[in-house]
Amino acid sequence: MNAQELATTLRGKLIVSCQAPPGDPMRDTATLVRLARSAAAGGGAAIRANEPEVVAAITAAVDLPVIGLWKDGDTGVYITPTVRHALAVAGAGAAVVAADATDRPRPDGSAFAELVEAVHAAGALVMADVSTLAEGVTAARLGADFVSTTLSGYVPGQPKQTGPDLDLVAALAAATDVPVVAEGRVNTPEDAAEALARGAHSVVVGTAITAPTALTARFVTGITQGGVLSVRAGSATPGTAPRRVAETTEWLRH
Repeated sequence: MNAQELATTLRGKLIVSCQAPPGDPMRDTATLVRLARSAAAGGGAAIRANEPEVVAAITAAVDLPVIGLWKDGDTGVYITPTVRHALAVAGAGAAVVAADATDRPRPDGSAFAELVEAVHAAGALVMADVSTLAEGVTAARLGADFVSTTLSGYVPGQPKQTGPDLDLVAALAAATDVPVVAEGRVNTPEDAAEALARGAHSVVVGTAITAPTALTARFVTGITQGGVLSVRAGSATPGTAPRRVAETTEWLRH
């Protein structure tokens, strides 16, 4: 499927991110495949998945395009950080390889343009995960087939946000002809609909659909008063739930 065909398939549609952070009970390939199958049954148009093994398993099990990535590390550029990572994801069957396209240095010293060239040569498309308008415009100029707001609010020095960066979505949609994907902190169906109204081509939702650990912790946090859980003693350790939801949501942000 070429870029135009996939863009047509994904226009106005939901992409479901089926991932789980290290140490989470959901971090199991068979479990993530079931999540992807559930997302497909619910009407999702594509799946976003992490690591070649999981990408290959979901590609084999679900008749939807898979946007693959490979998180390696937890600081700096770690979403598909090198050409080697990108080619492994493409080789696992991903229709699209998602990669960090911020202006930060890549760990192997390569340029984002090299990754784009290599992935295209391997027969896959590229989704540029960016944090600013300038990064998105540059990524489009360098050949990215899609630009996603994945990293807005997560690069050091940027302000933290509680909802999707709809201003960035609108700015990117106005500044480039490349399809813009809204991703990051899309917490409700209303958020998703507003992102489309602001110019997003498609919307990615992860935590709000596929992260039971984080969702449970949010509810537990919601019944916390003054840092002490307002439930029967012994049901949870004070402070544990807020910490867990923050850690899980941070990892699942993309």
